[in-house]
Amino acid sequence: MTAKKWILFDIGGVLEVVDDDAWQEQWWQRWCTHTGLERPDFDARVEGAELPEIDVKAGLEAEFWQRLGTALALDADDRDAMRADFWDAYCGTANTELIEFARSLRGRAGLAILSNSADGAREEEERRYGFSEIFDPICYSHEQGVNKPDPQAYLLALQKLDADAADVLFIDDRQHSIDGAAAVGIRGVLQRDNALTIAAIEAFLAD
Repeated sequence: MTAKKWILFDIGGVLEVVDDDAWQEQWWQRWCTHTGLERPDFDARVEGAELPEIDVKAGLEAEFWQRLGTALALDADDRDAMRADFWDAYCGTANTELIEFARSLRGRAGLAILSNSADGAREEEERRYGFSEIFDPICYSHEQGVNKPDPQAYLLALQKLDADAADVLFIDDRQHSIDGAAAVGIRGVLQRDNALTIAAIEAFLAD
């Protein structure tokens, strides 16, 4: 019997259209301007807030925003607006072509997600894009406790897939994440163009 094949997707820069190299700095700068603080003072306040590591720990989102809001002297409305602006920037827009292609693969391959994340991402991305209708499991770094490209991130995902590395194709927009997958035997595709990624997935499934 042929082993089940899996397509494992990253989210930001793959299933979501977002510039991971720019959005965080742009978001910080918007809120620096909003507070009226000079950037060195703004950065010092953020540093002094000792924000929890919401990229590798779950259940800390409320504490994160409370600490950040207090450090920047934001009232509740501004804090909520900052949080909403963060998630809008974080989630970008749907890469509809790739999402719908993934949906079309149901029955031909297992479909899963492995993504570096922030606490709250599961709820925010589900509300916007309904990923759980297509992908299972969805492996987030804040729930697994480790970020890509640490090998443990991929090994934990393989456990959840109950799959061998050779039966998984990983799609990511970061070369270091592709390299991390390769280190544990998972083949990877660097997302640059939907047509090329789709062709690579079809070739993997036909192999």
